[in-house]
Amino acid sequence: MSTTAPPIDGVLETALYVTDLDRSVAFFAGDLGRPILLRNERMAALDAGRRSVLLLFSRGGSSETMATPGGAIPGHDGAGRLHMAFAIADADHAMWRDHLEQRGIAITGEVRWAGGGRSVYFDDPDGHVVELATPGLWPNY
Repeated sequence: MSTTAPPIDGVLETALYVTDLDRSVAFFAGDLGRPILLRNERMAALDAGRRSVLLLFSRGGSSETMATPGGAIPGHDGAGRLHMAFAIADADHAMWRDHLEQRGIAITGEVRWAGGGRSVYFDDPDGHVVELATPGLWPNY
């Protein structure tokens, strides 16, 4: 029996739980330009780039197990001030700062990391901490 885990090819989905789904979709799709992949009364899925999906769930709306034609999705939910980060190119850092400013989105923090990466932080409409991060933040990014 091998003790080595099989490989993982990245994080496919990140979920945020929101109080007003329409408002959050408008923010991520409109203000941040993320294409909508799926939208229904329970949730929205947005393209987060490079095979990654941002899931927005109405808070409390996904806590029960949901039957689908292909099987059951276990219930889940979250509360509090959550965090997620989008990967951006270093060359796009200044353009993103300008874009946020033009949209009236306040930057709540900035970091220049020891590895050379830079991060810009701001809040979504629910107070979740959203980060735009350039390569050099982590040894594997």
